Amino acid sequence: MANLQKFMVVHLDPGVDCSVVQENWRKMTQVEDAKWERTYFNNDQGFRYCIWLAQDQKQLRNIFTSMDVAWESILPVVEAVPDLWGEKWEEHLEAEKTADTLGI
Repeated sequence: MANLQKFMVVHLDPGVDCSVVQENWRKMTQVEDAKWERTYFNNDQGFRYCIWLAQDQKQLRNIFTSMDVAWESILPVVEAVPDLWGEKWEEHLEAEKTADTLGI
């Protein structure tokens, strides 16, 4: 799975039963075309923010459609953390382009 991009997928399912979400998470770990990294969940409002590595948005749309999982948006994202702000961020982006850990 080389040359993967990072995406944030936003799901909105107010009132969805947590057992349904957990069952979908189990299925998502078996996906071979993309890699699910983690999910941030807001139970009160029914939002899930999921981080994925995939080749493109179409690939993720196909995965969710085949599993009957609804989504609000699929957005390409990059990670920004305080220790990488400023000049270090540009250095990080350049190093990431050639890293041998891409897609892992």
